[in-house]
Amino acid sequence: MMIMFTSMASHIIFDFNQKSDLKDWYIVDDVVMGGKSSGSFELSPKGYAVFKGSISLENNGGFSSIRHKFERKSIKGFTKIVLKIKGDTKNYQFRIKSNSADYYSYITTFRSNGDWQEIQVPLQNMYPSFRGRKLDKPNFSEDYIEEIAFLIGNKNEEKFQLLIDKIELK
Repeated sequence: MMIMFTSMASHIIFDFNQKSDLKDWYIVDDVVMGGKSSGSFELSPKGYAVFKGSISLENNGGFSSIRHKFERKSIKGFTKIVLKIKGDTKNYQFRIKSNSADYYSYITTFRSNGDWQEIQVPLQNMYPSFRGRKLDKPNFSEDYIEEIAFLIGNKNEEKFQLLIDKIELK
């Protein structure tokens, strides 16, 4: 009898640890359009990324995001992105761009449950969106990505905190 083992190929986009360099991550809050929300991004003592802050609805605001641009990565052969996160029971968006210069992102929404979770995001289910509106374009089907982002914008004044351990292609 022959037993065959298959290994699922994966590729790490970012695996946070105590020595992670966050210089290519940057915050974009609603202040770019006059809002008053504020987010921050740092490493916890245990080496997790911490995206936290407060959302304000003043001046038509209501969102905070953390973004990471990187050299174009081929995603051929991968069908999903897996996020290892721990949130605060709020809804967040995960976003990708195949070209960081595009005005729109492909997005999915997930709800954090207060515990460590592995969120599996099928790439083909990510839909194009710009400023909260779904675009009349096909869902994601590109062979490359060069930007990822997390965004909170639930139309509520609220404090938020999302811990991020790992982002990986599978």
